[in-house]
Amino acid sequence: MSFLGEVIDWFRDGSHWSGNDGVIHRLAEHVQISLVSILIAAAIALPIGIVLGHVRRGGLVAINVSNVGRALPTFALLILLVQILGIGDPPGLLAFTGSLPALIALVALAVPPMLTNAYIGMTQVDPDVRESAQGMGMSGGQQLTRVELPIALPLVMAGVRTAAVAVVATAALAAYIGYGGLGRFIIDGLSTQDNVQVFAGALLVALLSIAVEFALAGVQRALVSPGLRVGRERIARDIEQAPVQAVATAPAPIGQIPSK
Repeated sequence: MSFLGEVIDWFRDGSHWSGNDGVIHRLAEHVQISLVSILIAAAIALPIGIVLGHVRRGGLVAINVSNVGRALPTFALLILLVQILGIGDPPGLLAFTGSLPALIALVALAVPPMLTNAYIGMTQVDPDVRESAQGMGMSGGQQLTRVELPIALPLVMAGVRTAAVAVVATAALAAYIGYGGLGRFIIDGLSTQDNVQVFAGALLVALLSIAVEFALAGVQRALVSPGLRVGRERIARDIEQAPVQAVATAPAPIGQIPSK
């Protein structure tokens, strides 16, 4: 039997879907720690990025500090946190997430893209639009919530999507320190040299990441103003047509005689 056939048989086996070691339970664990990590990171990064982008101050410092998390690989951070905190249940309300080191590592992974995109999205709002809002008598809060944030929302949501997909894909590492999730199939498969189970676990993580990407793309489309969507589509069409026009009108390279 081919390897692909063995993988199909693995998914057809009902025992792989039920119980605490089944796909359904592991999927719930994976979604749980990923969702909590994304929500905590959003609660930290988005307000900071949006406010600093609105006031146009301190953003570069905050971004550079948050990017320290990018310089340190998530796996290395996870191992360091295990050495410091040990492998145990998180305290208090976070106990249901199952792994404090994994939770902190995933939050650190998600913060930089959210903060960076939120700050850049706010700073790229046209100054003329800001001045018009001020001329209409809007307060700082009204200008932020009614004008700047709706315009910056596409970039803000792009940061959230990037962070969410990265977290879902990386959450498989939590199984390395004893947590569940879909990464459990990969770790257990490696320990028993069961390549079929390893492949099945990796496939499940990839499919979940793709599902999250498409789901958040739908959320972004629903939240972004139709006027902004139309504007972006018009720009995209102009970009697609630009190379053709450029070829037709571009001057000959230096040193080359134009053809007649």
